Amino acid sequence: MRELPRKLSAAELAELFEGRTAFVEQLAQLRDPLGRARDVASRLSEVQQKEVLDAHPAIGGTPTSARSAAEQGTDDDPAVLAELAELNAAYEAKFGFRFVVFVNGRARREIVPVLRERLTRARDEELAAGVDALVQIAVRRWQTS
Repeated sequence: MRELPRKLSAAELAELFEGRTAFVEQLAQLRDPLGRARDVASRLSEVQQKEVLDAHPAIGGTPTSARSAAEQGTDDDPAVLAELAELNAAYEAKFGFRFVVFVNGRARREIVPVLRERLTRARDEELAAGVDALVQIAVRRWQTS
């Protein structure tokens, strides 16, 4: 695994975070951007946190990058994909932002109960969990690329 970098460009960070957002622009100005990402993310406005979460593809949906496709696995069971689509829609309707989870090699069917459980949470708890997962994903992407 690679160590965390001391500096990354906005383009490199955009690849790790699935888009060039205000968050990515802030991180690109810092030394140790991935090491400081959780702290920076916690200070973003709710609108900016939503922007970062919404840049990620929906679990079971169309991946937005080759990395996303590889991370989401190959579980293409139509019933699982339909359930994920339904749960993702319910999640976005309830919370107003995209569900983001650190998949970490799990099959899509393993994410279904996670998504069901997270639908029971409070919005502020879920926003924090999503942003934390977003940082976990980016760090893992850097370490394994």
